[in-house]
Amino acid sequence: MAADPLPDPHDNVEPLDYKEQFQGREPSKFIDPCEAAKNASFKCMDQNNYDRNACMDYFQAYRDCKAAWIERRKDDRRNGRPSGD
Repeated sequence: MAADPLPDPHDNVEPLDYKEQFQGREPSKFIDPCEAAKNASFKCMDQNNYDRNACMDYFQAYRDCKAAWIERRKDDRRNGRPSGD
């Protein structure tokens, strides 16, 4: 059986809307708006026998997504918008 093709790592750089992700959740429930990027990096590692060098683009996409998410939350707080958590 052939493995599913890996998604393009650049498809997962933009985080999901965290406000939508937190809506209706318990306050202690952790939501990761960058879960798609995280899962893509895990999948890359699985398909490349855990060779980190083969998956660097996926790791960078996850870091970029997290940085964008954190920056959005900071911007919302600076501008008095509710952060959703």
